[in-house]
Amino acid sequence: MKTLEDISKIREQKRKELELRVNTKLDTREKHILVCHGTGCTSSKSVEILENFKKIIKEKNIENVRVIKTGCFGLCAKGPIVIIRPEDTFYAMVTPDDCEEIIQTHIIEGNKVERLLCKDIDGTKVNSLDELNFYKKQKRIALKNCGVINPEDIDEYIAFDGYVALEKVLKNMTQDEVIEEIKNSGLRGRGGAGFPTGLKWESTKNVESDQKYVVCNADEGDPGAFMDRSILEGDPHCVIEAMAIAGYAIGADKGYIYVRAEYPIAVKRFQIAIDQAKEYGILGENIFGTQFSFDIEIRLGAGAFVCGEETALLESIEGRRGHPRVKPPYPAVSGLWGKPTLINNVETYANITKIIINGADWYNKIGTEKSKGTKVFALGGNVNNIGLVEVPMGTTLREIVFDIGGGIPNNREFKAAQTGGPSGGCIPKEHLDTPIDYESLKEIGSMMGSGGLIVMDDTKCMVSIAKFYLDFTVSESCGKCTPCRIGTKRMHEILERMCNGEGTEADIYKLEKLALNVRESSVCGLGQSAPNPVLSTLKYFREEYKEHVTFKQCRSKECKNLTQIEIEADLCKGCGLCQRNCPVNAIEGEGREVRTINQEKCIKCGTCLTKCPFKAIK
Repeated sequence: MKTLEDISKIREQKRKELELRVNTKLDTREKHILVCHGTGCTSSKSVEILENFKKIIKEKNIENVRVIKTGCFGLCAKGPIVIIRPEDTFYAMVTPDDCEEIIQTHIIEGNKVERLLCKDIDGTKVNSLDELNFYKKQKRIALKNCGVINPEDIDEYIAFDGYVALEKVLKNMTQDEVIEEIKNSGLRGRGGAGFPTGLKWESTKNVESDQKYVVCNADEGDPGAFMDRSILEGDPHCVIEAMAIAGYAIGADKGYIYVRAEYPIAVKRFQIAIDQAKEYGILGENIFGTQFSFDIEIRLGAGAFVCGEETALLESIEGRRGHPRVKPPYPAVSGLWGKPTLINNVETYANITKIIINGADWYNKIGTEKSKGTKVFALGGNVNNIGLVEVPMGTTLREIVFDIGGGIPNNREFKAAQTGGPSGGCIPKEHLDTPIDYESLKEIGSMMGSGGLIVMDDTKCMVSIAKFYLDFTVSESCGKCTPCRIGTKRMHEILERMCNGEGTEADIYKLEKLALNVRESSVCGLGQSAPNPVLSTLKYFREEYKEHVTFKQCRSKECKNLTQIEIEADLCKGCGLCQRNCPVNAIEGEGREVRTINQEKCIKCGTCLTKCPFKAIK
């Protein structure tokens, strides 16, 4: 158990020790080697890299060098990442075998390992993190400590103003003052709907009850999304602190975090953080010597996408199948076990401590008039700089894709971007300069969602993309209501017919009408937003739908049943290489004869295209 005085001493001492993490001009003999231990880099042997560094340093008896595991740095395309502070040297795609050279050349001899220096998209080597275009337009608030601190060390969190906000709230603010600060900040829920966070807190606080709960929604189910996971892996204490602040504000003494079991590193680190907070007396009875008590438990989800919907999540925590409840009543009135319950997602909580410390006015000045603060995106798909991005609200899609993301690989054309995951819409290139905020995205038929942003180049078929997202939604529907259970299935069947060359012009009308009906009549947000990929692609790429049903053509050549592979006789040399590699014996001809393809046998796998040395197959 630590007193406030103990924690203040830890903060003061550790702040001096860790100043080189943020002060790149610090003149010190000490070095900190930061090794990314997020899921992406861990899967690429960053655990082995860290252990190798420690082993070599011990063997060589090197002093004043510490090796630190951190959370995600964001630039996942360059992982595993190693950063050496205070000089801020950024090494990319490091392997365990590189550790010896880094220690010898950089740490002992004082020279940078040139071949490992991170390169920008134009090939320029960068000497520090701040020189990369990927970071120049970002503003890290929710991700502030990710990649800076060891997430498994509570003292490091405390050194960077950890638990200052909770102390301020418990010692100097009333419940209403806390809620008013969150309201004035303009923070909106980052889980998708964008409901004002302060209003949600206020409505939960105003309900009279002998028991209330605080819940953190960490059931991040969007394909390609990893924002919440990265925060939990890189800065778990910020979520614990924010949940405790929320508990004080609404009058709750119990919190639950619902996180999918597919996030083992996040679960492990959050449990470590809970145990450390309890040991320090930051969770438990009479926190900081006040009358306020608060505790948190982890609940694991089995990966059902629908459990990201708040009421389905509550059903799962209570031990039942994750079916959405009919609203009203809303969770603020009747949530967990019928008691008032506050639910926010991980990213929303990650903003709370910064707002309390810096003030509502500071946060209110970031972003747009109606969308305040920053937004974290998981940038993926056909983009060079795949990774985690945090930008002020109002940043344009063009800036994210081309300035931060580094543009499209192989200089291909940008075609569309999908925001909001399977529930979002596809944004075409004519809207590249759209500001990314709640209202602007809604106007063009998309949504913010939790923050997945998938970029697509001109090789993508938009009919096939709509089918892909509907396939996911159909499999993830809980089946409770008919529009979602049956409607999405029928929509998927229509799209499948189109991609197979069996669609008709009437199918386009049926698809659109069905999508509108599903959107208007489904019970929960999953069903209501499931038609978005279809409606947005029909709006902006209708010509591709017409080509599929009228001319039986797919301009992107993705729909195999709408393509035909042929051998150009004047280019074929009769070498037979394509024939020998065809998995279904669809290529005919003997000796040095020009080969032909039996279209009835051909499965359009494309093997022959890759094997032909004369480019005779089209």
